[in-house]
Amino acid sequence: MLVWLAEWLTPYFSFFNVFSYLTFRAVIAILTGLVISLWVGPYLIRRLQQLQIGQVVRDDGPESHFSKAGTPTMGGLMILISIFGTVLLWARLDNPYVWIVLFVLGSFGAIGFVDDYRKVVRKDTDGLIARWKYFWQSMAALAAALAAYIIAKDPAQTQLVVPFFKEVMPQLGLFFIILSYFVIVGSSNAVNLTDGLDGLAIMPVVMVAAGFALVAWATGNVNFAAYLHIPYVAHAGELTVFCTAIVGAGLGFLWFNTYPAQVFMGDVGSLALGATLGVIAVLVRQEFLLVIMGGIFVIETLSVILQVGSYKLRGQRIFRMAPIHHHYELKGWPEPRVIVRFWIITLMLVLIGLATLKVR
Repeated sequence: MLVWLAEWLTPYFSFFNVFSYLTFRAVIAILTGLVISLWVGPYLIRRLQQLQIGQVVRDDGPESHFSKAGTPTMGGLMILISIFGTVLLWARLDNPYVWIVLFVLGSFGAIGFVDDYRKVVRKDTDGLIARWKYFWQSMAALAAALAAYIIAKDPAQTQLVVPFFKEVMPQLGLFFIILSYFVIVGSSNAVNLTDGLDGLAIMPVVMVAAGFALVAWATGNVNFAAYLHIPYVAHAGELTVFCTAIVGAGLGFLWFNTYPAQVFMGDVGSLALGATLGVIAVLVRQEFLLVIMGGIFVIETLSVILQVGSYKLRGQRIFRMAPIHHHYELKGWPEPRVIVRFWIITLMLVLIGLATLKVR
């Protein structure tokens, strides 16, 4: 929105030309997202407390979590408000990729909101019935995937990039839609599973988003894309602003979510952020890179799959409790230790993922 205003003012005041630079708007987006979160946060937390929208703690969970019962949840609304506001201010709104990602953020946020509402307001511990949750997630993911496929005018927009192999970039065709669906839905639920400790999910989201900000910038720059031997995608550069908006909003939320948390993001935040990372990975053609950089999310998901599968097949559990962060808690690790170590692992994975762009 402000980009258009700046373009109109540039002939009269040359200073406004700075807003045409993507890197400048990306940095401003971080600060804007952070300020909006810090501004909205206290009011939202007070309002959630007044409405008695508190966290419901599982009876079979670690005993240390019992004290968290009643902590305001649905704080993900703070993140969504911040991201929407920042993107609408600083991104070019004539870019179709921006609207696809906004659609995914909003639709998955709405699904998470209904799920949270049923849990904390109606006191239904199951929340939104699983089959309906996955149905609406599937509809939103397929709509986004179909939109991305329809607007793809260049073969590079539907190629599959394989890490370490610069010459291996098969054309997906209609399989692009199927792969995109699984990436978006899978990423959404993976982040949701990770969101079990104070700050555990939001900081990896911030780190992965920061990594994808660099990837989106390179993918949307014809020279850097050629240098890195990755597909050049014309619309992808503007997603840099979207990624940095996530970084700013996430850091603002962490201000209130750090241990001991004043507020939890709830499904409204985790489902939306996970799906957003997924669709960004799809649009910049780096699905495998999301698996690497978001390795913590993958590990958390696999721990649940292995736990359930082992119990059903053998009647035995692999971990003391799944997702795996609870396993380490039950082994005696203090919650902050689990959180920070998972952050460190994520930082390493993001750096490894970025390195694969050159090691090809």
